[in-house]
Amino acid sequence: MQSSQFMRQAILKVASSPSFSRFVHRYGPKLGARRFYAGETLKEAIEVVRRLNAEDILVTLDHLGESVTNAEEAAAQADGYIDILHAIHAAGVNAGVSIKLTQMGLDVGQDECLANMRRIVEAAKETRRFIRIDMEDSQHTDMTLAVLHELRKSYPRIGTVLQSYLFRSQNDLAMLQAADISVRIVKGAYLEPPTVAFPLKSDVDQNYLRLVDMALRAGQYVAIATHDENIIHEVEGWVNERKIPLDKFEFQMLYGIRMSRQRELAKQGYRVRCYVPFGTDWYAYYTRRLAERPANILFVLRSLLRS
Repeated sequence: MQSSQFMRQAILKVASSPSFSRFVHRYGPKLGARRFYAGETLKEAIEVVRRLNAEDILVTLDHLGESVTNAEEAAAQADGYIDILHAIHAAGVNAGVSIKLTQMGLDVGQDECLANMRRIVEAAKETRRFIRIDMEDSQHTDMTLAVLHELRKSYPRIGTVLQSYLFRSQNDLAMLQAADISVRIVKGAYLEPPTVAFPLKSDVDQNYLRLVDMALRAGQYVAIATHDENIIHEVEGWVNERKIPLDKFEFQMLYGIRMSRQRELAKQGYRVRCYVPFGTDWYAYYTRRLAERPANILFVLRSLLRS
């Protein structure tokens, strides 16, 4: 196993420890957690969106939270997303939303999740906003796609995410292409067994490029979500060589990571969208960011040494 892959799995395992969770929650600011999310309130998030829009960067907002286990909390989370949609509409900013279905009660029941998502879809219709359904661990993939297809019957401005480390993603992409559904391609940040996911980074990267190429050749709108410079250069080469219109895809990156590169790409005329999370439930998101890139670990260590 490659060292970076070993480190990623080690961090994700440690993150599940209650003692580690208590430590990170207590010392989050010193550990640099605040770098990766826009604040705890919707007001703070809207101000970040304004700043990014002023630099020609689009936004997808994510209200942090996942793995809701009761119907009341799931309904409250749905109310929160309805508030977000109305707030970004009232502010006149260029942003959509990204939603995890476990936050909407998928683990409570698929019908419960659908009911909450339908309320959000009605708000999206009113405000004319795009909804991106995030993909979570592989145990939720089939349920996520089932909910997606049901919601698309009444509202076409909904897309989803595919993870290049999963073996199944090429087949899923073909299915989504047949239904003309927009996709965001990511590498994947959950701890998955080798029976369902590529264990080697080189294979994950190769499959990532395969999925992006497949989407671009089909003329399917694709969000290329990566901080990997090799992949960005490869895509730029394809775009120039094949004369792919710039409105057929967008680059996406995470808030707090490679912000200067996001600005550069936007200045070059590419559509660039920043994934901006906010809220108090930042722990799971933060530890996945640490696990994804060794550079993020170095950032945390430097923060600790300065404190």
